[in-house]
Amino acid sequence: MEIDSIIERAEELKGKSFYPQSLKLFIKALNGYTKISDRDGMLHCMFSLGDTYRMVGDFDAAAKNYSDAIKLSEKIKDTVKVADSKVSLGLSLRAQGKWQEAIKLIRESKRTYRKNGDRQGLAFTLWAEGGALRVKGDISGAINAFKESHKIFKSIRDIHGIGYCLCGLGGASRIAGLFKNSLNYYTAANRLFSTIKDSFGKAYSYCGLGNAYRMLKDYKSALIIFAKATRLYKRIGDKVSYSYTLWSLGTTYKMMGNLKRAHDNFMRAIALFKNTKDPRGVIYCRLGLGEIALLKNKKAVARRHLLASLHGSMKNSFAIEKCHASTLISYMDNPLESFLTPIGKAIPPHPPLIKGGWGDFKKAKGGLFVKTNNRCYNSLGLKLRFQGLPFNIP
Repeated sequence: MEIDSIIERAEELKGKSFYPQSLKLFIKALNGYTKISDRDGMLHCMFSLGDTYRMVGDFDAAAKNYSDAIKLSEKIKDTVKVADSKVSLGLSLRAQGKWQEAIKLIRESKRTYRKNGDRQGLAFTLWAEGGALRVKGDISGAINAFKESHKIFKSIRDIHGIGYCLCGLGGASRIAGLFKNSLNYYTAANRLFSTIKDSFGKAYSYCGLGNAYRMLKDYKSALIIFAKATRLYKRIGDKVSYSYTLWSLGTTYKMMGNLKRAHDNFMRAIALFKNTKDPRGVIYCRLGLGEIALLKNKKAVARRHLLASLHGSMKNSFAIEKCHASTLISYMDNPLESFLTPIGKAIPPHPPLIKGGWGDFKKAKGGLFVKTNNRCYNSLGLKLRFQGLPFNIP
């Protein structure tokens, strides 16, 4: 009875997004259930601890609890609990950039849910798969997975599931270059999360909204929305999502020309990303720091950051981040020659002469016509366009 009471209080705190406080109670409850060999109670605590550690960015601790849950579930031969544990472990691995392992585990669980006719589980694995495919760089695959998940969540009237699918669609649409779609998805998600008073969902959708406004070049609105996300994340104690908000703030300030504030936000974000062992977040920050150095004509510093981003992208097989790094490195080495194909004349060696977007024909001074190149993004099916510095990375 005492342990059950502890669990109730822990779940209540977790539901209100008070994650650090709930962790202490879940650990206490797990110890209690372990002493009396209550396997159901132990599994409940392992899942809850994994979920909560994941929310606060301790992915190693989350993975350990999910792995313990897999072992215990296999021991008692509960295939559904094994599936639950594997998809949850996949989410932790995805957050650390290990998308290959994550997709494998998630799809194993998806097969179990499909076989059992578990629509809730199927919808959840599709949502998880969409996120892993986004990290991989398969954006069309991610959008399809989120849409399929959203359809199932709507049919079973799972409000939270619907909201998180809308956020997934918002993020994937932004990377695809569909910025207005992204804004619409995040607006719908934020409205829904505000209605059901989901603090984390509100913060998450606020961050997405801010980025949508940023990509639409409405930087003032973006800063206002990011401030709302920041207040909620600080209250919740979620350093994972907050790290990406800091990166988003840095990118917004970079686009506005405030390089000092951009640099400060990137440095704060990269420290948190290193702490949570998120290589993708580190790569994005180093892209930003490299670009700032390039804007200040500090090519040696820029090259160090951009090469580190490229190597990190290749090591982890991050297709989109590799495109970003390659694009900036090529621009640094050959600001015109790497990207522009002259028609009839040689390209003059002055980057400011060309102000067009990638994939377009533009007329420079002296009547020179050029065509820009988007092969890297086009090969991934993205509508992204590099238009010189500063680069508004989605």
